[in-house]
Amino acid sequence: MTQPIINVAHFHKTYDGYTAVDDISFTVPAGEIFGLLGPNGAGKTTTLECLEGLRQPDSGTLQIAGIDPVKAPHQLRNVIGVQLQSSGMPAAITPDEAMKLFCAYHGTTPRSDLLDRFGLTAKRKTQFHELSTGQQRRLALALAIAHKPRVLFLDEPTAGVDPISRRAFWELIYDLAEGGTTILVTTHYMDEAEHCQELVFIQRGHLVAQGSPEEVKISQMHGDVVEVDCDNAGQAVPLLRGLNVFAEVALYGALIHVVTDKAAEHIPLIKKTLTGHGLTVISVERIAPSLEDVFISSAREAEKVLGVR
Repeated sequence: MTQPIINVAHFHKTYDGYTAVDDISFTVPAGEIFGLLGPNGAGKTTTLECLEGLRQPDSGTLQIAGIDPVKAPHQLRNVIGVQLQSSGMPAAITPDEAMKLFCAYHGTTPRSDLLDRFGLTAKRKTQFHELSTGQQRRLALALAIAHKPRVLFLDEPTAGVDPISRRAFWELIYDLAEGGTTILVTTHYMDEAEHCQELVFIQRGHLVAQGSPEEVKISQMHGDVVEVDCDNAGQAVPLLRGLNVFAEVALYGALIHVVTDKAAEHIPLIKKTLTGHGLTVISVERIAPSLEDVFISSAREAEKVLGVR
C-alpha cells in the first residue's frame, strides 16, 4: 500500500466558541485524488487552511510529507500548491505576468510551457478580468503547479464553470495525478467526486463517512433508491413527502429520488399516490444509488445523530 503523504490525526478547531472541526482523522496516500466533501459550514475549508499553514489547529496533528504546517511553513511552501480563487488575482495582471511573479516567489524559472499546456497560449497578454471563468481557473491551476509541488490543494476548483470547461479542467487534474501529484479537492459536484479514489464526508465538523466512492455507497446508503419520472416532479415531491413513510424524497432535475427500506412495497404506493392526484407516471424503478444520494442520506443521518438543524 502507498504510504500516506498527508496525515491528519484528532484535528480540532474552534472559532469564538464555535466548533468548526471536531476530532477528525484521515490519511491521504501519495499520488491519489482525494475528495473532501460536505455542505457549506461543514469544516472543509478550515481543514484545508490548517493543512496549508494559514491557520493553527487548536489540537491534533497535521503533517504533509512529514512537515508540520505550523512549525515549518517555509519548508511547506515548496511542497504544496494552492489554487487561488478568482478574487485573489489582480484584475489587470496577464497570464505571462502572473507566471513570472509566481515563479519568482518560488525561485524557479518561469513555466511558460504550462500556459501552452493549459490552453492559454493565445491569452498570454490578456488581462485577468477579460478571461472567461474557465480560463481563469486553468491559469490558477497552472500557477499552483509551476514549482512542481508534491501536493495540490483545490478548494471548489470548478465552481461557476460550465460543464464543458469542468470536464476539460478535470482532465488536467487526472494528468497531474498520473504524474504523481497528490491532489486534495473539495467539490460540490458529486459527478466529480465519483472520480476521486477516496473520499471523506464532513458534517458540522464531524467525519461521518470515509472510503472509496463505492465503499461509501455501500456503507452509508440506508435503504434503496427509487427513481420516479412523472409529468410534474415539482408537484409530486410534496405529495410523496406528505406520506411520511420515506427516509428521503429529493428532486434531481426533472426526476425524483426516493430513499426507502421497503422498495417493493412502496413502488405501488408511489404510483397510486401520484396518479390519484392526476399526475402522469412515466416510470418508477429501483436504481443503483449515486454518490449524491449517499451525500444527502448521510447528511440527514448526521443531522439526527448530531442534533443538527
